[in-house]
Amino acid sequence: MEIMGVVYAMIGIGLAVILSGIGSSIGVSRASQAAAGVVAEDPDKFMKCLLLTLLPATQGIYGFIVGFMGLIKIQALAGFMMPATGTYISVGGGLGIMAACIPIAVGGLASAIYQGNVAVASIGLVAKKPEESGKGMLMTTMVETYALLSFLVSFLAVFIPNWV
Repeated sequence: MEIMGVVYAMIGIGLAVILSGIGSSIGVSRASQAAAGVVAEDPDKFMKCLLLTLLPATQGIYGFIVGFMGLIKIQALAGFMMPATGTYISVGGGLGIMAACIPIAVGGLASAIYQGNVAVASIGLVAKKPEESGKGMLMTTMVETYALLSFLVSFLAVFIPNWV
C-alpha cells in the first residue's frame, strides 16, 4: 500500500515525542518532589533546586525537535505527506524515518529518568551543602551527554536523503 510509508514514519515520529516526553515527565516529577521538600525547609534554596529540577526536561524537547524534523521530512506540515514527485513516501522510506527516531525515543526515555534520579541526589546535596550545588549540577548534566548523543543520531538520520 502506498500509505504504509507514511504510517511507519508517523509511528516513529510519535515514539520519539511520546517516549522522550514520558521520560522527561518522570525525571522532572521525581526531582520536583525532592526539591519541594528542600524548599519547604529553606525557601532560599529554591533557585538551586529549580535548576536541577529542569534538567530532565530537555529530553522531551529533543524528542519534539526530532519529531518536528520528521514531519518536515515527510512534508506533513505542507498538508501533503508527499514529496515533490506527487507520491507518498515509500515503505522503505517510512521504515527509515521510524528507525531514525528510535535513538531519541529510547535514549530520551532512559536518560531523562536516570537524570531525574541524579537530580534527586543532587538536590539532597543542596539541602545539606548549598555551596556544593555546582558539583550536583555537573553530575546531573553528565547524564545529559547520552541524551545529546541520541538526539544527534536521530536528528542527522532523519535527514538521510534516501529515506523518502
